[in-house]
Amino acid sequence: MQSTIARGFQTSEFEARVERAQALMADQKLDGLLLTWGDNIRYFTGIEAGFEGSHTRPWFLLVPAAGEPTAIVPAIGEALMSATWVKDIRSWPSPRPEDEGTTLLVAALASLPRRFGRIAAEFGIETRLGIPVVQLNQIIKAVPGVEIVDGASLIWSLRMIKSDAEVTKIQRAVDIAGAVFAQVPDFVHMGDTEQAIQKQFRLRLLEAGAGQVGALCRSGPGGPEARSIIGPARDRQISDGDLLFIDTGATVENYFCDYDRNYQVGSVSDALLFANERVWEANEAGLRAAVPGVTAGHVFEAMAKVLSLRDRELNSYGRMGHGLGLRVTEPPSIKIGDNTLLKPGMVLCIEPGYEYEPGKIVLHEETVVITADGSRLLTPRAPKQLPRIQ
Repeated sequence: MQSTIARGFQTSEFEARVERAQALMADQKLDGLLLTWGDNIRYFTGIEAGFEGSHTRPWFLLVPAAGEPTAIVPAIGEALMSATWVKDIRSWPSPRPEDEGTTLLVAALASLPRRFGRIAAEFGIETRLGIPVVQLNQIIKAVPGVEIVDGASLIWSLRMIKSDAEVTKIQRAVDIAGAVFAQVPDFVHMGDTEQAIQKQFRLRLLEAGAGQVGALCRSGPGGPEARSIIGPARDRQISDGDLLFIDTGATVENYFCDYDRNYQVGSVSDALLFANERVWEANEAGLRAAVPGVTAGHVFEAMAKVLSLRDRELNSYGRMGHGLGLRVTEPPSIKIGDNTLLKPGMVLCIEPGYEYEPGKIVLHEETVVITADGSRLLTPRAPKQLPRIQ
């Protein structure tokens, strides 16, 4: 029987997010925060709409420095927004290329109490502007005396710290994926293709209650090809000596899990077994290092020390982990030079990778939440010894 959790969040959850945003606005001398991209609008409203897939109709949410947000949405989304906690909802009949909400938004911006003359928007790191640049220029010209500035640091200061309610959603997604990972040796057999395995994996995720069911499935003798590990599943049959790699980004109510599992197919080489053990131990080091008060870069260095062997250069791909939440990858990046301090409530994917032979890679990924005195593993820890597929 599936465990159940309450759907959505209490209004108090969104009110707290807005209050935290407004405290940051005061610190950063901002009169408001303008949001135009799906997951940030969802973060503050809880709306359940798949609007990211269409570039036809823009959506806007204006969070003022004081008071409640204003949603400016296409008419097709008005009913959905009305089902959220947001009360001030304005709409227009979209598509209307000559005025896709611009007039409504300009009026809302002009009515904001103007203390600093600065509005933050989704301009910076790991954010996306959900409107054409031409429309942005029209808005800027129509609101003289107001500077629109980068709000990425504010957004991620908020979103990197998850509430207990958010962690519960992530944990449920993790549990769904974990149950399917455990079934892999039962439904996957030598001779199956990557495409067939991926399809069956996704179907089982859906049956278990997942929303989105993203999954990577790659294989190869001694391990998947390092440079194409994120490529699509192929019509390639797994065979004796392969390493099968499956990575999933399944969701529960738009909150992602993200972790992988590896399986040996038949008998594999000693070199692969040694590399797998080394990466598993690096993952252990990363899990131990992920505690409040250290930097994301410190966690990377802890894993890199384990993977450095006989003066061989560490083969990494820029980072060995990342944040997790409403996106499958969020800040911070677990990499050299990322000085983000880890704080309680951060959910991190710890993901060491090692190219142990030219073109052959082993990756291990687990997920933790940072706590007041350390961290708590959300994923069921992968076994040190590879599960076998016959």
